[in-house]
Amino acid sequence: MVDITYIESGGEKHVVDVDAGRSVMRGAVENDVRGIIGECGGSCLCATCHVYVDPAWLERVGGKSEAEELLLEEVCDLQSNSRLSCQIKVTEELEGLLVRLPEKQV
Repeated sequence: MVDITYIESGGEKHVVDVDAGRSVMRGAVENDVRGIIGECGGSCLCATCHVYVDPAWLERVGGKSEAEELLLEEVCDLQSNSRLSCQIKVTEELEGLLVRLPEKQV
């Protein structure tokens, strides 16, 4: 299990144990973290799992695919650290990952 910290737009913090191999989005949805919808189930088709990755973690979560880049163009309040949480695979190296949730999705 890997601890991931999700911070809602209102400041509420959730520290969740997520199985390695799952996505950051699945970790949120399966643990009732408000603010991540994951409408497409993690298929990189909807952008309803938009998060802001803490800058200290950007290199460790890996790069964005072309499909993710295209979907991110559709999100509200795009920032340089915006990612689709369905595209971030949880690994042991992400122990302590911090992501912030936007005020609204798409």
